[in-house]
Order: sequence, then C-alpha cells, then structure tokens
Amino acid sequence: MNTSDTVIFAAGIGGFVPLLTAVVQQPFWSAPAKRIVAVIVALVVGVVTVASTGGIDQFTHGLPTLGTIAAVLATSQAAHDLLWKPSTITAKIESATSPKRGVSA
Repeated sequence: MNTSDTVIFAAGIGGFVPLLTAVVQQPFWSAPAKRIVAVIVALVVGVVTVASTGGIDQFTHGLPTLGTIAAVLATSQAAHDLLWKPSTITAKIESATSPKRGVSA
C-alpha cells in the first residue's frame, strides 16, 4: 500500500475509534481522564494500522508512519466531536458497558 492509501485507510479507521473508546471509558470519569484514554486508544489503533498495512518494516519510514498515526488520532477526535457525541451513541455505549455504581453484590 502506498502512503496516501495508508493515510486514507487510517482516516477511515479513525472515524470508528470513538466507538471502541466508549467501550473502555466509564460515565463517571472526568473529562480530562476521558481525553487521555481517547488519545491513548487512538495512538494504539494508529500503530496497529501502520503494522497491518505495511508490516514491521513500515516503522522505518518516519514521516509516513507519523502521518498514519496522526490521521487516526485527528479523525477519531473529529468524528467524536462532530458525529458520535451529538448522536449520544458513545454515551449510551459507555453506560451499557460500565458497571453500575453503588450496587453491591
């Protein structure tokens, strides 16, 4: 895959990263904690995207690698702010995948 194809692929993947992030996040976490988790998940997905599109050798190419990871990060943040957050889907996923607080076993 050439660099532009990889970045386009990464941007497509990044659009769905907020849904994955919502599974991990908890509704009662602070906004800064949620941001940190979102960035970490996006960076991990970016690294996996680089490895899956070009293999381990892809990491020897600095700028294309950073561009791919940045595309995942930027697209995931934009998709969250412009699409998933206004639709309340991520909040519903967070609630559905989080343990209920104050409920004893």
